[in-house]
Amino acid sequence: MPLSDRLMQKKVYKIFLSVLLTLCVTGCGEFQKLQKSTDPELKYTKAIEYFNAGKYSKAQMLFDDVSAYYKGTERSEDVLIYLARCYMGQKDYASAAEYYSAYTRNYPKGKSIMEASFMVAHANYMDSPDARLDQAQTKKAIEYYTIFVEHYPDSQYATQAYDEMREMLDKLAQKELYSAQLYYNLGTYLGNNYLSAETVARNAIKKYPSNKYLEEFAWIILKSKYQQTLNSIESLKDERARDTQDEYYNFITDYPGSKHRREADNINKQILKIIGG
Repeated sequence: MPLSDRLMQKKVYKIFLSVLLTLCVTGCGEFQKLQKSTDPELKYTKAIEYFNAGKYSKAQMLFDDVSAYYKGTERSEDVLIYLARCYMGQKDYASAAEYYSAYTRNYPKGKSIMEASFMVAHANYMDSPDARLDQAQTKKAIEYYTIFVEHYPDSQYATQAYDEMREMLDKLAQKELYSAQLYYNLGTYLGNNYLSAETVARNAIKKYPSNKYLEEFAWIILKSKYQQTLNSIESLKDERARDTQDEYYNFITDYPGSKHRREADNINKQILKIIGG
C-alpha cells in the first residue's frame, strides 16, 4: 500500500476516534446532568426512553432515582415493573426476580400482574445453574411456574411456562442421573454402591415419571442388578440372576431400539449361563 494511502487511513481513523470520543463524552455528560436533575418527570420520561433504546443500566439508575418520589402514587407501580424489566435486560436475574416478586406482593391486581407472575418464574429459570450444582433456583422456578399456570392456565405465557417447567423437572432428574452414575462407578468401594445406584434410579423414575432420561435410568437399574448378581454369594446368585433377567425383558420391551441393546443382550447371555449352571 502506498505511503499516501496509509497516511490517509490513519487520518480517517483518528477522525473516527475523535468523533466517537466526543459522542461518548457528550452522552456521558448529558446523563450525569440528568442524574443531578431535580425534575422527577424529566428523569422518568428519559428513563423510559433509555429503556426503549435497550440502555437498561441507565434506565434502571433513573428509575431508582425517582422511585422514592413516586412512592404511594399511581406511578409507583410503573416504576417497580420497569425496574424489574431493567434488571432482566441486564441479565441480573436474581434482582429481576426480587423486583417481580415485589410487584406481585404490592400489586396483586395490578395491570402487569400476569407478566410479573410469569417473570418471577422465568427469572429463576434463567438463573438455574448446571445440573451438577445446587438446584435451589430450579426448584423455585418450578414452584413459581406451578403457581402461575394454576392462576393463568390460558394466558399468552402458558405454553412457555409449561415448556420451561418441564426443562426444570428434567434438570432435577438429570442431577439424580449423575448421582446414580456416580454410585454405579464406585462399584463395591466401601459397600454395595450398585444397590445405591439402583435405588436412586428407581426413586428418580417415581419422582419424575415423564423425564427425558427414563431410558438411562432403566439402563442403570439393569446394569446395577447384573453387577449385584456377579458379586452375590452363591446362595443368592440364582435368585438375583432371575431378577436381572426380568429387568432385561422390561428394558428391551420399553426400549427395543436402545443404543444399549447390544450390551443388554450380552448381559442376558451371561445371566442365562448363570441360571443354566
